[in-house]
Amino acid sequence: MLEAIKKIIVFSGQEKTKIYRAIVISFFKSLFSMFRMAAIYFVLLAFEEGNTTMKPAWTALALLGVSILGQFILKMVADLQAVHAGYFMSAFKRLEIAERLKKVPMGYFNDNNLDQITGTATTVLDVVENQGANVLVLILSGLMNSVVFLICVLCFDWRLGLIELAGLTIYMLITSSMEKKSRSLSPVRQKNEAALVSKVLESLQGMSVIKSFNLTGKGDETLKKAIDDNRDSNMALERLFIPYGEIQGVVLGAFKALLLLTAVVLFITGNMTITYALMAVIISFQVFADIEQTGAGLTVLRVVSSSIEEAEKVNLLPVMDENGKEFVPEDHGISIGHVSFSYGDNEILNDVSLEIPENTMTAFVGSSGAGKTTLAMLIARFWDVNKGSISIGGRDVRDYTLESLMSQISVVFQNVYLFADTIENNIKFGMSDASHEQVVAAAKKACCHDFIMSLPDGYSTVIGEGGATLSGGEKQRISIARAILKDAPIIILDEATANVDPENEDKLTAAFDALTENKTVIMIAHRLKTIRNADKIVVLDSGSLSSGTHDELMKTSPRYSNFIRLREEAANWKM
Repeated sequence: MLEAIKKIIVFSGQEKTKIYRAIVISFFKSLFSMFRMAAIYFVLLAFEEGNTTMKPAWTALALLGVSILGQFILKMVADLQAVHAGYFMSAFKRLEIAERLKKVPMGYFNDNNLDQITGTATTVLDVVENQGANVLVLILSGLMNSVVFLICVLCFDWRLGLIELAGLTIYMLITSSMEKKSRSLSPVRQKNEAALVSKVLESLQGMSVIKSFNLTGKGDETLKKAIDDNRDSNMALERLFIPYGEIQGVVLGAFKALLLLTAVVLFITGNMTITYALMAVIISFQVFADIEQTGAGLTVLRVVSSSIEEAEKVNLLPVMDENGKEFVPEDHGISIGHVSFSYGDNEILNDVSLEIPENTMTAFVGSSGAGKTTLAMLIARFWDVNKGSISIGGRDVRDYTLESLMSQISVVFQNVYLFADTIENNIKFGMSDASHEQVVAAAKKACCHDFIMSLPDGYSTVIGEGGATLSGGEKQRISIARAILKDAPIIILDEATANVDPENEDKLTAAFDALTENKTVIMIAHRLKTIRNADKIVVLDSGSLSSGTHDELMKTSPRYSNFIRLREEAANWKM
């Protein structure tokens, strides 16, 4: 139990102060419940003494009012502190996960699915958010309350106090046994909860495929298995908890009966007044109620502890070397020296070297899988090279921090991802402090201002997740506007014109000219016009490369001349 409590405290970070505050406030709340006991005491004492005046009644009423008001206020304050701590300790962890994912090499996402991370950021941290701080306050305040009331019982009669102490000890031993046995089951439950979330999301995202193959309503075996596994792990915990819960109930019931019997015997034998006997029994029952609260919290504590362990596994994700420094290069030429790179055992690049001068356009061409995108992304340090080096401005990209490196580079991808936010916020995603006028200017250069203004709320229009409510060409133009606004000195265009509608091609050519003016440009392209206009063309083939101008390569590279011939035939094809 102590280990699990310590784990929550450490995980809470800067929110631990609010947890401590909630525990202390809850303790004082329990002291206000003593006023309720005092009210009962004055009423019983009046009955015993035959006092029929209104004074005991008014005294009891005043004490009861103080008790209710004090407990109400302190409970509200304690709950607010605990809720605040639970929410923010989970929120900070989600932000930490997001920051770590920014430093994870892209190869990780190719080799691994995101089941664990998705489940951790949702279901697992939901448990910590809703239960973490609350269960800690529940357990510790319950224990403190039990100690205070137990002392009160001992003050009335030591024999009743010892009986109660024995009952509490046996109850806690049973609870401890249950908590230990749940250690092997709770992690499995958390893993299955995360897997279920992932499979549900996967099914929702792939619904179009499911419908296209007429599988609607027929279910999915992996989703069914995730549901079954989650059910089984939850039922396993319930099968463990229920028998222990019944035993705990029997133990408390037996000791309550023993307390009543002992109190009656002490009263009959003249060793205790009726008032003291009744008060001792009432307070004893309050102690048992508090310890039941603590026991209920301990069953949740193990689940919370397992959730934290699962969340901390994110810290094991591989990250790029972060020993770089903040640099702003004076020159934006790119040097690729003897670079080799593989995806696992699949070699993509083998000892390739290339010089890309500043303020020039270089086109990467080659067959699918030749390494065009890989080489471009190595420059942006989406991966680290296996051998060799890549330099910008004469400095190895690994010497930069990721933030300072990416401030020098804008990437326009073939498959554009837009966030479920306004169009304006999507355009200024890489430059959050940009003004509305700057956003509009960038959109006009990217030829998307007109279609944005035709939308119901213009730049304030909220688009669907991934840009689902826009066409491919519209999404592409917004991503170009985003790159124009960022105004980085190095531009990487990964088939950026692939989804452009023909009627806007001329406008986008002008937009690309504005984007790439006085920039170092790397373009992965198949369009003949784009390729021929490049200052340098790089042909990638089987892990190696050759480079030159269009005319040079037409004479020296059979691979390139064949590539151009096929493109010309495709361009001349008509229906």
